[in-house]
Amino acid sequence: MRIGVLGGGQLGLMLAEAGEPLGLDFRFLDPSPEAPAGRLRAHEVASFDDHAAIDRFAREIDLATFEFENVGAESLERLARAVPLRPGVESLRMKQDRLVEKEFLVACGIEVPRFASIETEGDLRPAIAKVGVPAILKTRRFGYDGKGQAVIADAASLESAWRALGGAPCILEARIDFAREVSALLVRGLDGETRGWSLVENLHRGGILRRSIAPAPRTSPAIASLAGEWTARLAERLDHVGVLALELFETRDGRLLANEFAPRVHNSGHWTIEGARTSQFENHLRAIAGMPLGSTESAGHGVMINLIGETPDLHDLLAVERTAVHLYGKSPRPGRKLGHVTVVGASPREIEASVERLESLVDAARIAG
Repeated sequence: MRIGVLGGGQLGLMLAEAGEPLGLDFRFLDPSPEAPAGRLRAHEVASFDDHAAIDRFAREIDLATFEFENVGAESLERLARAVPLRPGVESLRMKQDRLVEKEFLVACGIEVPRFASIETEGDLRPAIAKVGVPAILKTRRFGYDGKGQAVIADAASLESAWRALGGAPCILEARIDFAREVSALLVRGLDGETRGWSLVENLHRGGILRRSIAPAPRTSPAIASLAGEWTARLAERLDHVGVLALELFETRDGRLLANEFAPRVHNSGHWTIEGARTSQFENHLRAIAGMPLGSTESAGHGVMINLIGETPDLHDLLAVERTAVHLYGKSPRPGRKLGHVTVVGASPREIEASVERLESLVDAARIAG
């Protein structure tokens, strides 16, 4: 079976790596000639809006999926008319507009922070009255890893922040004083079967994921159950096939609030490559190809650290015990995800020294860069 992937970034690269042992073949479509996945498989360099390229791509594959969210709905629908597209267009459509996403989460009975829509200057005052401060102003489309966002400390700063974002349609969200950020990941098969991995604790800086810990420590059964229930409900409402991630805030009083979802394999699930019986990448492929799902049981306690902007010396990384290194083949650039490192052991204590050493190497590389 030949699978076509819209997007050829590191997620596509890791999908291909997971699919090779299953005998799957891959084709990628990505506008960048330097897309990491092109190192492994055929790569069509073309815009996602190039309909002739989409048609050529469809003729070369049996099944399509995506690892990048900012693909136009018209291109997706065109591809879906030619070959099965999994997940479907609806999963991506709900994700591409932050207001639509938030309203859909609410319709699914999932709690979210207070929010308000801003279309014109006249919406600024009602939005701040509804949401309050502090708040976060976000463009409704095309924002990721902290891009297209501004922190609003007081009502007076909202207008200038909105203009700095180009006066584009935005959503204003209450800024949550959370205890921690967590994410729930599951895979849903063609037959509707769902399997979830352990809840993950995440640390972000500058809007970019820096570290994930799995299973999330100090998690009550009630919190784990609710996160899993919400993610499964979301996947069912979307009739989603493949991996889906739901990012959440756990508040200081023990509540959960959903931040956003990702209808694809997700950075906070990278630990599953070494840390689970079946990785998110393999299970995504199993699901979309109609294969039996694999076990999502944890193989131990894991920590995943992103390598951002600069990469420590490879020799130094490999010298750290229990470490698995994944480099994406990207050139260094501030804020760019260049790779990740995972440490897995039987207990948190067993990997503590390795995690501390890795953190020191990453910090040293960042300062040197």
